[in-house]
Amino acid sequence: EESANKEETAPVSKNNKYRKDKPWDHEGIDHWKIEPFTKEHNPIGLLEESSFAVLFPKYREKYLREVWPAVTRALKESSVACELNLVEGTMTVRTTRKTWDPFAIIKSRDLIKLLARSVPAPQALKILQDDMQCDIIKISGIIRNKEKFVKRRQRLIGPNGSTLKALELLTNCYILVQGNTVNAMGPYQGLKTVRKVVEDCIKNIHPIYHIKTLMIKRELAKDPALASENWDRFLPKFKKKNVKRKTPLQTKKEKEQGKSTKREYTPFPPPQQPSKIDLELESGEYFLTEQQKRHQAAIKKSAKQEERVADRKKEREEAFIAPKEKGSKKTNTRL
Repeated sequence: EESANKEETAPVSKNNKYRKDKPWDHEGIDHWKIEPFTKEHNPIGLLEESSFAVLFPKYREKYLREVWPAVTRALKESSVACELNLVEGTMTVRTTRKTWDPFAIIKSRDLIKLLARSVPAPQALKILQDDMQCDIIKISGIIRNKEKFVKRRQRLIGPNGSTLKALELLTNCYILVQGNTVNAMGPYQGLKTVRKVVEDCIKNIHPIYHIKTLMIKRELAKDPALASENWDRFLPKFKKKNVKRKTPLQTKKEKEQGKSTKREYTPFPPPQQPSKIDLELESGEYFLTEQQKRHQAAIKKSAKQEERVADRKKEREEAFIAPKEKGSKKTNTRL
């Protein structure tokens, strides 16, 4: 009997020692699913007023004035008040006594954020849907070099926006690259992928690698037999290649001639460079008066001016020199 009891009580690993069973969490649950929230869940409403304000750039003022009635109508359905202040350049949203959804104010805040970041109003209004989320990815602080940053940002967009379009199709997200940020709208799973692709692109990992992986994953997801299996064996593994830098032309020539650029080691320090006073003493300028120094400087200046005038005159005269005619060469014929 004792041996049978020992067999029944299997040894528990240290990691799962204090872990309890969760009856509400099982394998059949879809963790990405968003449960709908209706007015019946909160009939009383909210106790406190919440508000958010967002600044917008001057160039967006005209567009926002045109679309603001549509924004007001959309927010009225969620019982959220909104205000457009053109003097201060702000957009404000606040809850009212009729607001029943506590998350509506967060959605409204995301809406005005997207409008301020050049997202078109019809697209930005989709954020009010329960299954739509947004993520504003900051890409300016990842790399310091401005030229590299511009090139990598362009790489993310691709030729005629093809790379961005491919990412949108694979992640089911709307993506807009605007200045130092990337705005993304879509489901949580897609936004997670978009953030990784965007940050890796600025860190010098080409988006095409991620696109290839996403395409393979999409095909594998269609097969129900592979749903519970590990997909690592199907996914491509890209290795980093250290490309050698191009050597300058001068060093190439030196190598060909057999010259070494390395200096010979000497224990002695290099000779001290002459100071400004030493150079003046050498040339005799040190002993000149201020008037004599000014006179010498004026002579040098006039000499330089004469050289420039002569050069310009030469350039002007070159325009009047007749070009060589392309004709048949005359041959001397003896009579």
